[in-house]
Amino acid sequence: MASPGLPSSPLAPLSGSGGVRVKVEGLRRTFSGNVPVLSGMDLDVAPGSFVALLGPSGCGKSTLLRLVAGLDRPEAGNISFTPPLERTQGERAPIAYVFQDAHLLPWRSVLDNAALPLELTGVAKPERHAAARAVLEQVGLGDATARYPAELSGGMRMRVSLARALVTHPRLLLLDEPFAALDELTRGRLDDQLRALWRKLGMTVLFVTHSISEAAYLAERAVVLSRRPARVVLDRTLELPAERGASLRTEASFAREARLLNEALEQGERW
Repeated sequence: MASPGLPSSPLAPLSGSGGVRVKVEGLRRTFSGNVPVLSGMDLDVAPGSFVALLGPSGCGKSTLLRLVAGLDRPEAGNISFTPPLERTQGERAPIAYVFQDAHLLPWRSVLDNAALPLELTGVAKPERHAAARAVLEQVGLGDATARYPAELSGGMRMRVSLARALVTHPRLLLLDEPFAALDELTRGRLDDQLRALWRKLGMTVLFVTHSISEAAYLAERAVVLSRRPARVVLDRTLELPAERGASLRTEASFAREARLLNEALEQGERW
């Protein structure tokens, strides 16, 4: 029997969008020393969309993500979700967060690391292991469940981290440069896996990256921020096909979108 508050079939196909609308209005956050990071930030993210956030280092991208996740509090402004992000019986978990570092527990197996969010909410061992195995299969680690983090490559550790985030079927997935430290080939493979999972599960995704190429390849929409205090320089729906593969990166349409994002980044550095 599935545990209350969790889907009975882990990673089962979902009908329609499983994501939420995220609306940021007038958000202000100042760090110690009276350093403004966000000043009147507005952003409206449609349910089930994949949005990449780009901007100079230290401009407030990660701060915005932490505020949306509820890990930090703004001095002013409002963040709302539609429908409200409240876990109710039979519904999926509201938010999952993937950091740049995988943050795996070294004494736990791949399976137990991936199952950790379910364990923390009291899901019985057979159910949480079944859910973790299903999501590890989805990220290509079905044969690595008994391994430990020290036995994994960097790319494999990030896939465990992604599986751990997805095991609760979140409605909102927040990713803060999760693949930045990986080699280009591994990063490309994980980009493909992430986009495929997003299209299958339908959650809303906010993805922070410094890579123009990664943003253009992954996202439906790219938001480019200026240096702090962050302001929106460009908010663009990317004119690229829904089906994407490695060859897209060599096409003129991809080069055009990447150029527009690069120009906006250069503009944001001057603001």
